[in-house]
Amino acid sequence: MPTFTATDGVTIAYRVWERESDLPLVLLHHGFIASGETNWVMPGIVAALTGAGRRVVTIDARGHGDSGKPHDPARYGEARMAEDVSTLVDLLGAPSFDLAGYSMGAVVSLLTAVRDRRVRRLVVGGVGAGVVELGGVDTRVIGGPALQHALNTDDPASITDPSAAGFRAFVDAVGGDRAALAAQAAAVHDKPIDLAAVTAPTLVLAGEDDPLAARPEVLAGAVPGARLRTVPGDHLGAVRTPAFAAELVGFLNAP
Repeated sequence: MPTFTATDGVTIAYRVWERESDLPLVLLHHGFIASGETNWVMPGIVAALTGAGRRVVTIDARGHGDSGKPHDPARYGEARMAEDVSTLVDLLGAPSFDLAGYSMGAVVSLLTAVRDRRVRRLVVGGVGAGVVELGGVDTRVIGGPALQHALNTDDPASITDPSAAGFRAFVDAVGGDRAALAAQAAAVHDKPIDLAAVTAPTLVLAGEDDPLAARPEVLAGAVPGARLRTVPGDHLGAVRTPAFAAELVGFLNAP
């Protein structure tokens, strides 16, 4: 995978699917623990977009996938990841781009859209009222000591919180760097986001059974003119449904 060096020196990996298109580049940002491959390629979303004629780029966030994995929480946070998105767009020379993010990546995408006017259309998936009420992913569902323990312990059997156990299983399945991921978990965005400043047409896309995207109508109501669509599935399953890809592609390709 090609890489670039972020403004603080961390190596960031990305992948581009080239297409001739009159529409802007589509940039996809994955969720916590995932990568461009697991969040967007494996579920078929990249294939759906390229099949619809779009040029696509996925980014592996710092601490994830093939990107650099420092263990210092000061190098993490969704605001820092949003800077990496803009740096990549600078590198690619895109005058405008469509941006889609899932879960952690949705928070990154919202922060990017607030300050980067090159965002033409925006899709935020896997998040709901927590963004409005907490400033990021819903840590009332999973976060704090339970997630930190799940990431740091060498004994998975000691994890008693079911949601935390699910995240630890995901980390182990993808071979994630637990110390790097714990650093991101310690730096998770928890400050108000100026959602009223988002000017790009926005789609909020949530799984019907996703506890991390509870009350998505609250988020949609806080972003000017945002549309809300729900699809079947929970947090890990919704992004894999044909309906998710269809809603995303339909919104980004609409006249």
